Amino acid sequence: MLLVDDILLAPVHSLFWVFKEIYNSAQETLETDAESITTELSALYMRLETGKISEQEFTAEEKLLLERLDQLDKGGGESE
Repeated sequence: MLLVDDILLAPVHSLFWVFKEIYNSAQETLETDAESITTELSALYMRLETGKISEQEFTAEEKLLLERLDQLDKGGGESE
């Protein structure tokens, strides 16, 4: 009887495994995106400190990057 149960439940277990892999992949992508935005913010601050961009340019770019980071934190992860 145990063998029959395993055979009958194999498709369900496989489906759960697929969903788990999709979830893990999505989480990894979100983490990578957040790291990328953080790196861009660091570079932006560096450009401001070295005088390569003006305060207005910095403010506009920072706002966009922070909005993208907020979307990721809220689980919205949609790309533009």
